[in-house]
Amino acid sequence: MPAPLLFSRRFAPLFWCQFFAAFNDNFLKTALIFLILFGSPGGGSEALITIASAIFIAPYFFLSALGGELADRYDKAEVAQRLKFVEIFIAALAAIGYSRQSIPVLFAALACFGVIAALFGPLKYGILPDHLRREQLPAGNALIEGATFIAILTGTIVGGLAARGSGSTMFVMLVLGVAIACWITSLWIQPTGEGAPNLKVNPNIARSTVAMIKHVRADERLWWGTMVTSWFWLVGIVVLSLLPPLIKTLIGGDEDTVTAYLALFSIAVGIGSALAALIARGRIVLNTTLVGAALLGLFALYVGFVTFGMMPMLTPQAPAAVFASPLGIHVAIGLGGLAISGGLFIVPAFAAVQAWSGAEYRARTVGAVNILNAAFMTGGTVLVALLQHFGITVPQLFVLIGALTLVAAVAIRRTMPEDVEPSPSLSLP
Repeated sequence: MPAPLLFSRRFAPLFWCQFFAAFNDNFLKTALIFLILFGSPGGGSEALITIASAIFIAPYFFLSALGGELADRYDKAEVAQRLKFVEIFIAALAAIGYSRQSIPVLFAALACFGVIAALFGPLKYGILPDHLRREQLPAGNALIEGATFIAILTGTIVGGLAARGSGSTMFVMLVLGVAIACWITSLWIQPTGEGAPNLKVNPNIARSTVAMIKHVRADERLWWGTMVTSWFWLVGIVVLSLLPPLIKTLIGGDEDTVTAYLALFSIAVGIGSALAALIARGRIVLNTTLVGAALLGLFALYVGFVTFGMMPMLTPQAPAAVFASPLGIHVAIGLGGLAISGGLFIVPAFAAVQAWSGAEYRARTVGAVNILNAAFMTGGTVLVALLQHFGITVPQLFVLIGALTLVAAVAIRRTMPEDVEPSPSLSLP
C-alpha cells in the first residue's frame, strides 16, 4: 500500500510539500544550533539551544486555532499555496541572517518558520482524510511522519555542513531553493472544497483557542488522543534538544558525530513509523501505541543510566572513534530504540484522532490537538531549560523522561478507548 499511495496524485504533492517544509525548518534550526554550540563563546549554550526549540514551537500554541479555522473555512489546497508563498520571504530573512552570522536574525527567522508551520499543521493532517480512505490513514500518517524525519535527517546533515564553514552561498541557495520547491509542489495539491463554508473565522485567537479545546475535551476519545500525542511531542522535542549536548559533552563527539547521531535518530523514527503502518494493515491498532510508550520509557532510562556519572570529554572525536567505543554503541542503541518506539507510539494515535473527527471540523480538531501539543512542548522545553540552569544533568533528564513515560504508559493502558470507529458528525460552537 505505501508505494502506490506515495506516488498517487492525491497524496504525492502533499508528501513532497511537507518534506520540503520540514527540511527547511530543520536545516535552519540545525545550522543555528551548531552556530550556538560550536561557534559562540561563553557558557549557557545548552539552555539557549533548548530555548531555540521553544521559540519554534510556541507559535503552535497561539496560531493553531486560526490555522484550523482557515483550513476548514477555505479550500485547504489554496491555503497551503498561500502559506508556502509567504514562506519564500521568510527563507530570504534566514539567508540574510546566516550571511551575517547573526543569531538574533536567525532566531527571528526560526520564529517566522514556526508561525507558518503552526498555520500549516492543521491543514497538513486535516487534509489526509479528504484525499485518503479511512483504511489508508495509518499508511498516510506513517508516510508523512517518515517524510518529516527523513527531512530532519537531510536538513540536519546539510545544516551541520553549512554551520561548519561551507560558506553562506550554499545556505542561501538551499534555503531559498527549497522554499520555492515547497511552494511549487503545493500548487499540485488537489482541491478539497470548503469544509465549513458558513464558518466565520474568529479574529479573537484566545476565544477560538478556548472553544476548540473545549470541543476536544468534550469528546473522551479525542481528549485521550490529544493527551497521548501531546506526551509524544513533549518527549520528542526534549530529547532532540538534549541530543546535541549529550553527544558533544559526555561522549566527546565533534560536529560530524553530532550529525551522525541525529541522522541515526531520524532514520529510526522513520523505521518505527513504517513498522506501525505495517502492523496496522489498514486498521487503527491502539495497542501499538501502548507498546511504543512502554519501550520509549525503557530506552530513555537506558540512555540515562549508561551515561550517568560520565565526566565531560574535552577532546572532540570523529564518528569512527565514538562508534567504536562501548559508550558510543550503548548510546546509539538507546537512542535508536527510543526513536523506533516513538514511531510506534505516534502513528496509530494520530490516525485515530483523524478517524474520530468529523469532516466539517477536522482541521479545527487537529488545530486544537496542535495547541495542546505545543503547550506540552513549550512547557517541557522551558522546564528543561530551568532544570539545566539549576544544574540538572543531561543523563538525569533522560532518567526523568523515562520514568515519567512509563507512568504515562500505565495511564494510556487504563484509559485507552475500546471503540475506534469514527464519531458521528458534530459541530463546533
